[in-house]
Amino acid sequence: MTASMTGFASVEGSGHGWRWSFELRSVNGKGLDLRLRIPDWVPGLEQALRGRVRAVAARGSVTLALRLVPDADQAAGLDPRAVEAALERIRAVERIAAHQGRELVPLRATDILALRPERQAADEAQAAELLQALLAHADAELLPAFDRARRDEGHALDAILNARLDEIGDLLSRAGDAAEARRAGQGDVLRAAIDRLGAEVTLDPDRLAQELALIWVRQDVTEELDRLAAHLAAARDLIAADGPKGRRLDFLLQEVAREANTLCAKSQDAALTALGLDLKTVIDQVREQVQNVE
Repeated sequence: MTASMTGFASVEGSGHGWRWSFELRSVNGKGLDLRLRIPDWVPGLEQALRGRVRAVAARGSVTLALRLVPDADQAAGLDPRAVEAALERIRAVERIAAHQGRELVPLRATDILALRPERQAADEAQAAELLQALLAHADAELLPAFDRARRDEGHALDAILNARLDEIGDLLSRAGDAAEARRAGQGDVLRAAIDRLGAEVTLDPDRLAQELALIWVRQDVTEELDRLAAHLAAARDLIAADGPKGRRLDFLLQEVAREANTLCAKSQDAALTALGLDLKTVIDQVREQVQNVE
């Protein structure tokens, strides 16, 4: 199963006096670029989330955001010491403002609740409970949804890639036929060229055979077609395999593109050149899609 590097998931939850919302998104990237925007007052949360995301994403530019706000029901159970500490900070700000001759707008209870959560956070035991609740929610909902999104898009990529590989296979078959037709007519082309030189030019039949052999060697595309067929089979196997494969597919398609270039350079035949150009076009289309594969 192929996984795409593009995915998105968002979930919401609540517990232990808090409401939270996770958002996890990823786009294409050369490696794994993982960025977390989460509260820094829950001990162990960042390290635990990084490990969990790495378990489901091997490549891509991944951003995980977590928003935590006090639950409305928490107001009845506020720690009086935390409230007093918040009020003392407010009084200190008011004293400084009064000293500078600045007037502050009156505060409401909701303004106090909106202060930075670490000042309202409970003790270490409650923080540990919140950590476990957040990680359990991420494990049960966020990460599976994110993984499904990437694999669903990867399934669509599989269909696109296999369709393009079928086109390449058809073009290779037609190129093989064109190469055989070109070989059959090369002798006639050389003889016609000699005839145009005039009757005064004569060429020993053995020498003509040698020249034809040299031309066939220089213009023979059998090896290129064979290597292209082998690369095509390897690409199909990679697409069918599990796990990250984008880098290997991209490297393999670079080799396919080089063989197609050589085929065009050696063709010396309009029909074969046209097929080679069509082949290069489809290869470019495949390489563009492979940039989305993990």
